[in-house]
Amino acid sequence: MKRYFFDIREGDQVAIDEEGKELPHVEAAQEEAARSLADLARDKIGCEPFCHMTIQVRDSDGPVVEAKFVWELRQTRH
Repeated sequence: MKRYFFDIREGDQVAIDEEGKELPHVEAAQEEAARSLADLARDKIGCEPFCHMTIQVRDSDGPVVEAKFVWELRQTRH
């Protein structure tokens, strides 16, 4: 199994994953990133009017997957 690292970027802030997680293949890392991002996004629904978050997945050779969440709130009628 390969070790994948999940770095979380929110605006200008980056949380580097130094521990990582052993997974059987890149598709499993992609699924893990998507699930993690969905969990993190649930806590950000109230941010207004705009926010974004990214999980960048890397292995020992470099980047392999990037998952992004963007939230934008616009009033269409005032």
